[in-house]
Amino acid sequence: MIWSECIYEYDGSFSGLLCCIFDSYTRKERPVSILETGREQISLYASHAVETDTGHAKRIWESVRIRSAAAAKLIRRAHLTCLPEREMRIYRLVCRLYREGPAFLKNPTDPDLYPLHIAVRHMGTELEKLRGFVRFSEFDGLYAAEIAPKNRVLPALRRHFCERFADQDFLIYDRTHKEALVHCRGRWIITPLDSFTMAKPGRSEAAFRRLWKTFYDAIAIRERTNPRCQRGNLPLRYRSDMTEFQDESYFQAEGELPPPARNAPSLPRTD
Repeated sequence: MIWSECIYEYDGSFSGLLCCIFDSYTRKERPVSILETGREQISLYASHAVETDTGHAKRIWESVRIRSAAAAKLIRRAHLTCLPEREMRIYRLVCRLYREGPAFLKNPTDPDLYPLHIAVRHMGTELEKLRGFVRFSEFDGLYAAEIAPKNRVLPALRRHFCERFADQDFLIYDRTHKEALVHCRGRWIITPLDSFTMAKPGRSEAAFRRLWKTFYDAIAIRERTNPRCQRGNLPLRYRSDMTEFQDESYFQAEGELPPPARNAPSLPRTD
């Protein structure tokens, strides 16, 4: 039987991607591309809008998990990565799992497996750094932070921060993917958020920011400064959201005037 080819469009969720696999088999179609709705692509192929059905998604998920729990974990994590064409890579992996069984998963250099493994490993490194680099600010009992990750890390970070701050209300905004993790009174949600602007700090928060900056500067040993080593342990792209690397305006409380500019002393005249 010859399967037809077309472009699939889905809502961007993991359940939606599983429904793409379900529709592919039930409709006897082979997608040439799987795109999130709204991502236009000029093509001569027909397109099919995939509806997310939890029942269909569960059937695919259980069928993958029964064949290989490791593969199920891999595709769930891979869907959160910034890997180009990750949907089609996941689709091809699942199709091979159905066709050949899990034996090929033992070969880490397999062309269908290797890119997903590398992408998940890259996301794991980013997760490990963000667990230590996220900087919260306090606003009347609510703690807020901003991050700009390459991967969609909030679903993977959610458990760490919700358990660590179980009795606190907080928000982490992901500027890259325009979504926020909101935790309030023991409940959490990850919700789309087109924009977010951090308010100016109160006097207490501004004081704590300055204390942290002072501590960071005080423990530094100037004679042992190693910029190359620092960039390896703390890449530059994380520093834009870290308190210790901000300019003076970040430490000014709401309503506080900026410090007066300091003029350099004039040189004595020699004429």
